[in-house]
Amino acid sequence: MTSINVLTVNMHMGFSLLNRRFVLPELREAIRGVSADMVFLQEVLGEHAHHARRHADWPAGPQYEFLADSLWSQFAYGRNAVYPHGHHGNALLSKFPIASHENRDVSVRGHEQRGLLHAVVRVPGTRGDGHEVDVHTICVHLGLRESHRQRQIALLCGVVSEQIPRDAPLIVAGDFNDWRTRGHRLLRRCGLVEAFEHLRGRVARTFPSRWPTLPVDRIYVRHARVIEARVLSSRPWSHLSDHVPLLARIGL
Repeated sequence: MTSINVLTVNMHMGFSLLNRRFVLPELREAIRGVSADMVFLQEVLGEHAHHARRHADWPAGPQYEFLADSLWSQFAYGRNAVYPHGHHGNALLSKFPIASHENRDVSVRGHEQRGLLHAVVRVPGTRGDGHEVDVHTICVHLGLRESHRQRQIALLCGVVSEQIPRDAPLIVAGDFNDWRTRGHRLLRRCGLVEAFEHLRGRVARTFPSRWPTLPVDRIYVRHARVIEARVLSSRPWSHLSDHVPLLARIGL
């Protein structure tokens, strides 16, 4: 059986809790240290002219390229929010080829700009015969309002049921902002299995990073097996964003 390590983190534009410090270089080193094959990122900056002028160590290119560096040769970016001085969205870093990707706008008009980044990743098999597995991935960042999340989860479930083959491995990860777990019940009805609930009986608490009390970040799978799952809540992670990351080992 082929297995992969999956990390998801809302990176808070590269700033620590309450925006006290610019920590993107430290975040890159921390991510490199967990041996993740795929990294699901939310609130990643593609460009920000104001921050670039203010911070001497601001990267020359997009944050997702800076994080990918030489370790993740493949990356996809879905731009969600656009403003005069820049833009941000979701990103996927992968050690395996990304065969295709599409960003789906699930924003509610006049409110927060949100998206679903759907990518197909070609993972080599373990049989030595050139066999590959197409793994569908969706990087998620949902809205803060319950009514918006309900609509966005309905759109997500539509993508899962109508556009992804039933026998294809699927990983859905990111920031669901679903601290009441009402959306979680809907996602289970879509046939998704949450990694931490499967192994430990409840979803993980990830926000705020210094004292995680709210379960907002998740890793779901379909047609795949959760082998291990960890909340990375100790240093340095507790000081690198306002969320702590989740790491899971997934069998395909």
